[in-house]
Amino acid sequence: MTGQKETIDILLAESFKELACQQPIEKITIKAITDKAGVIRPTFYNHFQDKYELLEWVMRVQILEPTKPLIDAGMIDEALILIFTSLKKEREFYEKAVRLEGQNSFESIAKKCIEDILMEAIQTKKPKRQKTHSWLTPEHLAQFYSQVMCFVVISWIQSGMAVEPEEMTELYNYMMTRSMNQVIEEL
Repeated sequence: MTGQKETIDILLAESFKELACQQPIEKITIKAITDKAGVIRPTFYNHFQDKYELLEWVMRVQILEPTKPLIDAGMIDEALILIFTSLKKEREFYEKAVRLEGQNSFESIAKKCIEDILMEAIQTKKPKRQKTHSWLTPEHLAQFYSQVMCFVVISWIQSGMAVEPEEMTELYNYMMTRSMNQVIEEL
């Protein structure tokens, strides 16, 4: 049964991504998604509440979940490269998706997905020592890094993805490992 659900989820996602490359996401109807996927409308609603939940599924399952083993193994650079590479493979779709604004913006959906993945990773780690600052909670850390990652990813997509995934990872690390003063001085 799970295999069939996953198959339908993938069909709906691929249909949605194809349609998004042809028209603004706001104008895509559930009927258009289901017609292209070859399923009936009630099938869509058995899997997703709306097209924005489908977009969240795409980001979570196709972009972020494949990074979990890398993150768990401490291979953060490789996880970042995989994220950038996966986004670039479906460049046209993400260039359209990043234009979503408002209540169901790409940014808000991406932040939620990244924050959830980071919370999972943080919660599996056992603290090695006493916390030095009470404000540094798992929630604050996940929110901070998801905010920064969203900014980097969205800016990269909006600028045409001209910088290669490996270089974007280096740039991300460069900014994250230096103080603001250091970065400003090195410009």
